Amino acid sequence: MSGSVDEEELPATHTGPKGVIHDWRKFKLESEDHESMPQKRRELLRQMSNPRPSNEDDPERVNRKMSVQEYEMIQEEDEQSLKKYRKQCMQEMHERLSFGPRFDSVFELESGEAFLEAIEKEHHLTLVIVHIYEDDVKGCEALNNCLTCLAAEYSCVKFCRIQASVTGAEERFSEDVLPTLLAYKGGEMLGNFVCITKHFNEEFFATDVENFLNEYGLLPEKEFAACPDDEEEHGVE
Repeated sequence: MSGSVDEEELPATHTGPKGVIHDWRKFKLESEDHESMPQKRRELLRQMSNPRPSNEDDPERVNRKMSVQEYEMIQEEDEQSLKKYRKQCMQEMHERLSFGPRFDSVFELESGEAFLEAIEKEHHLTLVIVHIYEDDVKGCEALNNCLTCLAAEYSCVKFCRIQASVTGAEERFSEDVLPTLLAYKGGEMLGNFVCITKHFNEEFFATDVENFLNEYGLLPEKEFAACPDDEEEHGVE
């Protein structure tokens, strides 16, 4: 029984510092251009990516200490490979933690019934943000544009909008309280922000709305996007 355990293949993903280092070395070895890599370096990477010495390895080669030159060779900067590895890890983590439906756009609600259904029948862990607006009220169009941008970045959040005149409670949503932003989760109201534009400058953007919602702890972690290092490659300082 014990012999079979020794021969078991290690899992693809490890935890702890040593496990992370092992996964990185294995990824680096698999993603390297083998044609352009020197044979000596390729052999060193293969040995370092294997946590156990092979039965075929020369005992003297396994037990000897690594030379300074070999150590420096392994420690050579390989930024592109490291970025790919980090991006892959983030993607895998995001996939494991993702749950519930995805939306990616702002939903127009046509009636009070649709408004109630959007709040009460959604997944109990889904954040629902509803913009109550009128086309001729200052700030409503700008807020609609901001929510369209945020919906693309927070696809697990359901962004909706509804004209005050079709809610069935238009007397509660007069022009002096518009635009109003409501936030719900599991049918419970988490936020009620009347005349929300009073918190912004006359000209405001999606980042302003995002920061405001984050101040109240409403938005989840932003959807996986390009790593900061990837942005730097494209000239973003």
